[in-house]
Amino acid sequence: MSFKPSIPVEEAGSGTAFALRKPSFSFRNRAARLAWGVCWTLLFRPSPRPFHAWRAFLLRVFGARLGADCHFLPKSKVWAPWNLVCEDCVTVGDDAELYNPSRFHLASHCIVSQGAYICGATHEYNTPEFPLVSFPMTVGPYAWICARAIIHPRVNVGAGAILGLGSMATRDLEPFGIYAGVPAGKIKDRLRSSVPEPYSNL
Repeated sequence: MSFKPSIPVEEAGSGTAFALRKPSFSFRNRAARLAWGVCWTLLFRPSPRPFHAWRAFLLRVFGARLGADCHFLPKSKVWAPWNLVCEDCVTVGDDAELYNPSRFHLASHCIVSQGAYICGATHEYNTPEFPLVSFPMTVGPYAWICARAIIHPRVNVGAGAILGLGSMATRDLEPFGIYAGVPAGKIKDRLRSSVPEPYSNL
């Protein structure tokens, strides 16, 4: 049984665009991600849970800029370490995933809990070529992305903000706001006294 497209390629509006779509990433980028994937599988993922310094070292080898005492759990995933900047004491839990074709900045003491997903790219769906578009994103100091929460592309998280369990952020989160739901809405404010100065004044 063979598949036949409902619209012939030559009649689809942009010649052979559908059949010959260009890759979203350069050969160099794809080769780097292949090498990182091998490293993650063989060296990062099997490492014992307390070996935070080892996993931070591997991320730095692939271009990540990490501050002191960053904890990436063994099953955490970083799509492109070379696009990752972390300040001190950042934590990324097991099964959390950072999809970062553009730069992600994780500020001091922020936490991305287990199973959370930060998505840094989407596709331009109104053009036949369906190109990938990515965005730099920031998670502010002392912010907490709770377990299984999702952050949409182009969304930034303010200092001290909290995105609740399983919630989905589609807009920027204000500093020290607590958000929950799908899509996430602000339900109350976090006490600024819960974080040390100078971060409480951001």
